[in-house]
Amino acid sequence: MSPPVVDEPILLERARSGDHAAFDALLQRFAPCVRGVLMGYVPAADADDLMQDVFLAAWRALPELNDTSAFGAWLSTIARNRARRHLARRIVLEPLPDELVDTAPPSRADHTPSGEEILALLRTLPEAYREPLLLRLVERMGGAEIAAATGLTHGSVRVNLSRGMEMLRERLRQRGWP
Repeated sequence: MSPPVVDEPILLERARSGDHAAFDALLQRFAPCVRGVLMGYVPAADADDLMQDVFLAAWRALPELNDTSAFGAWLSTIARNRARRHLARRIVLEPLPDELVDTAPPSRADHTPSGEEILALLRTLPEAYREPLLLRLVERMGGAEIAAATGLTHGSVRVNLSRGMEMLRERLRQRGWP
């Protein structure tokens, strides 16, 4: 028999009072959302590493969270900030000289986009579209799950997914991919 599902507000109150098991349950529920947000900024390997940093920061700041109904949005904000901080610390590489850069987009016959190439394109989308798409495509979350995790309305998620997918398709077409 599986343990009963505890409501998020109850888990939050328990976690705020120092209950590690309650916070772990929240971590399990929100890990896909946090990972999806992080992947909007950094490679998957870095996202996995940064998740620990995000949840540690959340644990430490949990007493400061005033609106417990906004936990998912608050956690997403922490994830975005940690990812941005991580990117700011990275080594800046020199761009290749123009004569060494191949500016011709790959044709479909020559190349199928890899997951990393698609993630790189997703990272060029506006944040409002990028994050819901990553949660949908990478973490396989449904619209209602995305809305609950991010604090957006289901309608906003639906619109952002649709517009984001169209932008992604257009960027793929611009690079010669169908």
